[in-house]
Amino acid sequence: MAHMHLVHMFFHSPITHTALSWASPEDGQLAGMGSFGYWQDLARTLERGGFDAAFFADTPAASDQYKDGPETPITYGVVWPTHDPMPVAAVMLAATTHLGVGVTLSITGNPPFLAYRRLSTLDYMSGGRLGWNVVTGHMRAEHRAVGQDLVGHDERYDVADEFMEICNALWDSFAPGALPMDKESGILGDPSRIARVKHVGKYFRCEAVSPTLPSPQGGRPVIFQAGSSGRGMEFAVKHADGIFAIQPHLKAMRAFRERFDAAAAAGGREPIGILFGLQYVIGSTEEEARRRLEALRERVPLDAGLSRLSAPLGIDCSTLDPDQPLEEVPTEASRGMAAALAQIGSDTGRKVTVREAAIQMGLTVGLPQVVGSPEQIADALEHYWRESGGYGFNLSAATKPGMIEEFVDHVVPILRKRGLVRPEYTGSTLRENLAA
Repeated sequence: MAHMHLVHMFFHSPITHTALSWASPEDGQLAGMGSFGYWQDLARTLERGGFDAAFFADTPAASDQYKDGPETPITYGVVWPTHDPMPVAAVMLAATTHLGVGVTLSITGNPPFLAYRRLSTLDYMSGGRLGWNVVTGHMRAEHRAVGQDLVGHDERYDVADEFMEICNALWDSFAPGALPMDKESGILGDPSRIARVKHVGKYFRCEAVSPTLPSPQGGRPVIFQAGSSGRGMEFAVKHADGIFAIQPHLKAMRAFRERFDAAAAAGGREPIGILFGLQYVIGSTEEEARRRLEALRERVPLDAGLSRLSAPLGIDCSTLDPDQPLEEVPTEASRGMAAALAQIGSDTGRKVTVREAAIQMGLTVGLPQVVGSPEQIADALEHYWRESGGYGFNLSAATKPGMIEEFVDHVVPILRKRGLVRPEYTGSTLRENLAA
């Protein structure tokens, strides 16, 4: 690829990845959760930095896996409260002209028709700047919240395949000439050129005509996916335009890239662009950055880390020996996350314990960190990009909004000077900018 592609990650919650970052005097996201202006300012900052998109992860219910209840997430604000990212996506898109927004919307509790309508409306109104991160929902709490049972890992992807079949049929329902929109004749649409979708499947039924106008970016939003198990990769190869991946170090990134390239080839596709997750902690000097990191680390209670670890593993980590190897812990939840966390120390041949994984989850949720001055951050990003084979990065700031502004004002100019980040946008849609 000609340039490094940058996306920035958020939750519509008091934190993104670092537990109790909301308690830092440097952080403004807790207050910003209730402010359109906060999110619009962030969007303009990211657009000034040439980011392809803001991306919203989402866990729509407070995790209840740890100690069989939501008390720990509520106590420490560990992705609680968890507000809907869709309104935030709308106000960020309205405040910008080039920046895309990727939103996570789970197939759990969302009928395909209504999910299609919400996503396609935002995509149309933004001129084709929406991306959809398709997730199957691995948390017990979100299934309980909508009155569903949590099904097995691989079957969730079977459900997701059928979900996408309906969405794709709706997106593909417009034939050429379907929309005359002719004021003189009074004809807006030609029903003979807009297919009526009729689907009766194992998991869903849908009979409908598309309720929205077609996407300006090739008929549908950009589809992102983060599945990294064998079944998850199979789903991603079938449906995704881009991949989000969390891998704990460079060696694991390269191995993941090779696995995904092989899966794509087996599915008859060219390699799919992978955006690797990275958390950055920036300072005017390395010493200042390390001080900021240590202040964040000191705030993280072990309970908060264990609570965050419990959700992707699908088990109550309070029942585990904290010093047992993580790789020995079975999971039917996020197998990809469990495998990534188990590799934290694998580049040194060391097995990671539950305690170590919990601390890492409390700080970064498994993301590798780049810590230092703007020049050091730029050096690290260039090294990871060139050596991993990734398309770019899904970045996470330890505190917001100040650290994001520092990245855009001090790191992006270095990357642009090196020719690593484009000097300006060349496309008008998210799909075009991701392809540039």
